[in-house]
Amino acid sequence: QVQLVESGGGLVQAGGSLRLSCAASGRTFSTYGMGWFRQAPGKEREFVAGISGSGGIRAYADSVKGRFTISRDNAKNTVYLYLNNVKPEDTAVYYCAAAPDGRGVPNKVHQYKYWGQGTQVTVSS
Repeated sequence: QVQLVESGGGLVQAGGSLRLSCAASGRTFSTYGMGWFRQAPGKEREFVAGISGSGGIRAYADSVKGRFTISRDNAKNTVYLYLNNVKPEDTAVYYCAAAPDGRGVPNKVHQYKYWGQGTQVTVSS
């Protein structure tokens, strides 16, 4: 069982930056692939970024490539998402998720087994 707790969301102006954190419980954090998803009102949950268990493989949605960065600190059981040059369309609830297979970077909702409660990010224009 893995429990995930996100933090760092809030209100930010367009063009600004934000850092989201996701703290995980358990002693096998480095074996999990970790991902960030987001869901805006009336829309489906979508993949934003993911990172393999070792941190050696990262993947991003085209909409955030070059603006967002995912990283992880396995010693701290924490994964981060750095949001830079944010846009109003980045407004959503952001969720952290853990996938049991840490060898790659899954990008589908059903590939992730554990989810956090989400943190709201609102970008004002």
